[in-house]
Amino acid sequence: MSQPASLRRLLGALLLASERPVTVEVVVDLINGAVDEEEWPARVTAAEVDGAFRALATTLDGALGIELVNVSGGWRLRTALDLGPMVRRLWPDRATRVSRAALEALAVVAYRQPCTRLDVEDVRGVDCGGVLRSLLERKLVRIVGRKDEPGRPLLYGTTPEFLETFSLPDLRALPTLRDLESLRAEQAGRERGAPPGVIPMPAIPDPGPDDEPQADDEAAWGDAAPPLDDGEPALAAVEDAPPEGDDPPKDGEDP
Repeated sequence: MSQPASLRRLLGALLLASERPVTVEVVVDLINGAVDEEEWPARVTAAEVDGAFRALATTLDGALGIELVNVSGGWRLRTALDLGPMVRRLWPDRATRVSRAALEALAVVAYRQPCTRLDVEDVRGVDCGGVLRSLLERKLVRIVGRKDEPGRPLLYGTTPEFLETFSLPDLRALPTLRDLESLRAEQAGRERGAPPGVIPMPAIPDPGPDDEPQADDEAAWGDAAPPLDDGEPALAAVEDAPPEGDDPPKDGEDP
């Protein structure tokens, strides 16, 4: 059997046996260590292992109900996404649900990490102690240190389990404001009956004589409202939105 074929067979066995995503580095160390002990015929490079993973992912494309996906910095076998509702019927008591409040707090941590509890509460406008404890118990966030300021508050960040749960290879795969705006516009187009992939443009009325921008108006703005960068994370668009899912703080009560 050729080396590439043997490597693909080994990767399949490791993926099936592993409870965590299998990284290229782990496979390289495992094989080269086995070569030193004469348990594997030849050494491999990281490029060879990465290519074998990608070739295997092309084969396991969901046709058999199984997919090989790149999550949390490694590769893992997953059931096909469209079969999720049927697969969940095997374990009806294991359904994991996250409240809207928890998702909002998790989004703040994901985009602003490392951040403190006060940072999360500043965005949401309500106490988030209980929500953060719940996310810690679910292993979606973790304590990454303490901030160098009076009181040394705890700093929170996301975990590898967060990346696995949301099928993200790394934090750079988080959607940006441009991604969310495109999805929102495409969804609005589907609701209006537009063909898939066509984003309807809103009607823009012709400017009247009083609508033309004036030089004095432009000078009045100055630098008070700088434009939002298209690549800025999507959280920037919701920072000023009113909190949902929680009661607002009462008069005289700390948020």
